[in-house]
Parts: sequence; C-alpha cells; structure tokens
Amino acid sequence: MAKCISEDPMPIDRLRRRVMSGFACTAASAALLPCCLGRAALAAAGGLRFSVRQIADGVFAFQGVDELMTATNDGAICNLGVVVGTDAVAVIDSGGSLIEAHAFLAAIGKITAKPVRFLINTHMHPDHIFGNAAFREIGATLVGHRNLPRALEARGAFYLHNYREQVGEALMKGVEIVSPAMLVDDRLELDLGGRMLELRAWKAAHTDNDLTVFDPETSTLFAGDLVFMGSLPTLDGSLLGWLRQMDALAAIGAARVVPGHGTVPANWPQALAGERRYFEILARDIRKAIADGTPLREAVKTAAGSERGKWHLFDEYNERNATAAFAELEWE
Repeated sequence: MAKCISEDPMPIDRLRRRVMSGFACTAASAALLPCCLGRAALAAAGGLRFSVRQIADGVFAFQGVDELMTATNDGAICNLGVVVGTDAVAVIDSGGSLIEAHAFLAAIGKITAKPVRFLINTHMHPDHIFGNAAFREIGATLVGHRNLPRALEARGAFYLHNYREQVGEALMKGVEIVSPAMLVDDRLELDLGGRMLELRAWKAAHTDNDLTVFDPETSTLFAGDLVFMGSLPTLDGSLLGWLRQMDALAAIGAARVVPGHGTVPANWPQALAGERRYFEILARDIRKAIADGTPLREAVKTAAGSERGKWHLFDEYNERNATAAFAELEWE
C-alpha cells in the first residue's frame, strides 16, 4: 500500500535547466555524466561476484565499485539497497545492467522468499536504472520522482546509444528504459507490512529527479546520488539547489546512510561533509572568476583546484562540474 502524505510542486528555473540539459546531452561519450562512477572489475569466471550484506535489522546493501562503468564490471558501480518487511520487499535502484540486476535478484532470493513489491529508482542515471526491466518482469511496481519519466524520455535514447558504445553490445543486451508507474510529488509512504518506508522527492540538485528513501525502524537513509563519498560529486541538476537543500538533507534523523557511491554504510550526517566542502569551494571559485571577468575556458581549469587529491576521478569530472556551475552561476 502506498500512502501519499503531501504534494509540493517543485518549480525549476527553466532557462538554467535548458542550459544544463544541453550541456549534458552534448558531452563526449567518454564523460558520460555522473552516472559513470565505479572502481574495479567485478567479473569473475562464470559471472558477476555479487553479494549483499546486512547493515541493520531487515536492511541490506550492495556496495558498488569506484571507476567508470565498463564491460568488465558489468555496470555494478553504484550502491543498491534492500528493505524486508513482514509481507514484502522494497529494492532501492536496479543497477547498471541486466546481468547485475539478475545477480541482485538472486542475492535477494537468498535473504528472503517474500516478494519484491517495489523497485525505487533514486534518479535517472544508467548505473541506477539499467536493470529496471528485470524487476518489471517479476511484477514489482517501479517508483520514482515525478520528474523521472520526463527525464528518461529526454535522455533514454542517448543513454542506450552511448553506453552501447562504451560497455559493448553484450552488456547492453536486453537493457531497456523502463519508467516508474508510481510517482512521488513530494513525500510518499510505502507499506511493506509492519514496516513503512518514507520517500522524499527533492528539488533540482544532483539531477532534477532525486529521491531519498528512509527506513524509520532502523534509522537508515538511502540517499542515492545526493551523497557521494570518495568519488567526486557530479552535477547534472543544480549546484545552488544542492547547496540550498544540504541542511534539510542533514536534518533527516538517520543513524546511518547508504550513499549513491562510497562506503556502505556511513555515519550520518557526517557523510555530507566532503561534498558540502567541495561544492562551497567550487561555487566560491566560479563566482570569483565571473566577477573578475575570467573566460569560462580558463575558469574551469582552476576552479576547486584545492580539492584535487581528495577525490577519486577529480581530473575526469571537475572541469565538467565547473562548466555546469559557471552556466548556472552567471545567471545569479
């Protein structure tokens, strides 16, 4: 059963969104947006080495790797979650391929025989949604932010084409863009039987369709890519929106968090400290460059340079973040 708590339509600056979307969709396929973070090959003889571990009572998580999404890691680069209720199971994100999604389902089957009733997509990026078809096949209801269907319609063909080039036809076999059937306007509760999950839709930040999942029973937060640890946070939504919502995010009464990328689990709200520092420095440096009249092509080379060495993939993604930040902040 799903219970809608309230609705709060979230206006987004349309001009800024067009600038950001245009930049993202014309980016080179070698830098395929923030959805491409991962760390080491997981493929072993006979298939993907996939296991989930219990992080709280009835709560399980898989920790993805920290490099680019490649054929050798089967797309298994983001963190995934499972919450088991009395009657049913909810899954948080489906992974970056059908190979990973089927391995995930097999792992869930070893945890419980209860049906997977809900698949919750935390946002639109391929490492989180390319396994959706596997969950549709078993009858799970797909849940997402109210903006997610529009985002997938706009980006879906781009994702399928570019990832086929990046990871190969074999890994992309059977991958479809599957949109959610249940949408979250503001907040939503999902009933797993004796266990309610609290879903919250956020204004533009990492993307314009970020969704978090909170389990009050164990005070566990699944933050999706609103929280990065270790790997550089990446912008596909709004720098200012992310910074403005940081306090509200930190105020969630969680004891632990499963970030979209990074250590599982992590202490909350301490897990936010690194990305908050990075974004504040990035905004400061870009604002100064704009005020000084520094051209974009020069500003992006030095912005947030003091953060180099503190993040995986800094050199791969910082200039992209700086370019997106410049496009947004020059309209302040």
